Amino acid sequence: MKYINLGASGLKVSEVSLGTMTFGREANEEESVKILNYYLKNGGNFIDTANVYAEGRSEEILGRALKGIRDEIVLATKAFFPTSEGPNNRGASRENILKAVEDSMKRLQTNYIDLYQIHCWDDFTPIEETMSALDYLVKKGYVRYIGISNYSGWQIEKALRTSEVYGYEKIISVQMQYSLVVRDIEMEVVPVCQSEGLSIMAWGPLGGGFLSGKYKAGEKPKEGRIAKASNDWEEAWNKRATEKNFKILGKLEEISKNRNKTVPQVALNWIISQNIIPILGARTLEQIKDNMGAAGWNLTQQELNELNEVSKLEEKYPYRFIRSANER
Repeated sequence: MKYINLGASGLKVSEVSLGTMTFGREANEEESVKILNYYLKNGGNFIDTANVYAEGRSEEILGRALKGIRDEIVLATKAFFPTSEGPNNRGASRENILKAVEDSMKRLQTNYIDLYQIHCWDDFTPIEETMSALDYLVKKGYVRYIGISNYSGWQIEKALRTSEVYGYEKIISVQMQYSLVVRDIEMEVVPVCQSEGLSIMAWGPLGGGFLSGKYKAGEKPKEGRIAKASNDWEEAWNKRATEKNFKILGKLEEISKNRNKTVPQVALNWIISQNIIPILGARTLEQIKDNMGAAGWNLTQQELNELNEVSKLEEKYPYRFIRSANER
């Protein structure tokens, strides 16, 4: 397993993270612990959860499972989405952040969180209030590093400049949806992160399961994450079952066969090759065993070129205008 610095910090994390949204939901506690132990045994040290995952059960399972080894783990959690009724039990306000971090630490049975992330941009709370609250948590020692998730490029810059102006702690990472079938962050988010020295963690690295290799054109799934997703959700079947996406899947199948790898391993390795950390979300021990096989090897430049070409974004204004104007 390769270890890398998270953002511009000295914090070392494994090149693949373990996502625990399935813990206490698709995976019961016994299976969740098996998944966790396999990940740790094979060199992983970066665990991601959130206060809303399985209504807090994900954090509770981790709290029990990490007893005795807590200090060896880089533990990340998030807050934003509502955990109970009431107008102040959601968002990125100081009120919600301070309460949420306290509740998460209780469930996780820890007195500190390595990486605390705001789960989504908040239209109703001034960014100055959010960054001030996060800075307070770092100064108090409750949180060691801070990050954000599901922000646009200008919103990331807004958070960074706010911290710069007021002398607040700066974010070191962003967590975004990213896969061969969802490359939208390459337009704004990736350039911002590269310029500012932020690490990117990819949720949905297999497109919600579409890149698992088990789906065929014209055959709507009857089970799994995609089958259960509502049509307006990011990973819904109607958003995945496109001609372009099946071409991507076909290229993955071709490369996986040639390399004696599985389709998910190739799709995840492509993300690693972009210097982005894939968050592995497994429902079973078999799935995490397969997904962990994405680390420790490299796709060839030719294979990367082929995957980049079949999945490339449509160039839109102003990006095509800027590129054209700067050609020499």
